[in-house]
Amino acid sequence: MKDNLMRKVKIEKVVLSVSGVNEYLERGFKLLKFLTKEKPAKTFARKRIPSLGVRPGLEIGAVVTIRKNPEELLRKLLGAIENTLKKKQISNNNFSFGIKEYIEIPGLEYQRDIGIMGLDVTVVFKRSGRRVGLRKIKKGKVPERQRIPKEEIIKFMEENFKTVFK
Repeated sequence: MKDNLMRKVKIEKVVLSVSGVNEYLERGFKLLKFLTKEKPAKTFARKRIPSLGVRPGLEIGAVVTIRKNPEELLRKLLGAIENTLKKKQISNNNFSFGIKEYIEIPGLEYQRDIGIMGLDVTVVFKRSGRRVGLRKIKKGKVPERQRIPKEEIIKFMEENFKTVFK
């Protein structure tokens, strides 16, 4: 029996992000550029949080999205956490994990101008037909069965990346 191609799980994108203010954010920007060879986008605060010194319009983070060949980068990043994830890090359609120090990533050396920094990684999954609900013209409803539950993400990661789940 043939597998249904519309039910096949794929990685849509890998999103790397760093947060901070002033000089720490500039170092985070350099780190994302160093890891991905792409230009990160800066994120800005929308609300005022006086206790943290945050005001609207203040740069508070940097983010870069990898859509072309995300598997290669994901293998490297999973190496930093010894290919182990917790089940609570997974939700429908995605999972996230943090890397405490970028020098834990295999094959990366310490960069003096960046210093010691960590980053957050989010991996988003999709099935064929997802665009139907996202496009502007002739948008359609995507049924609940097109979403990817935790169990399928765990199965996909164990088969393709040999990831261990606790």
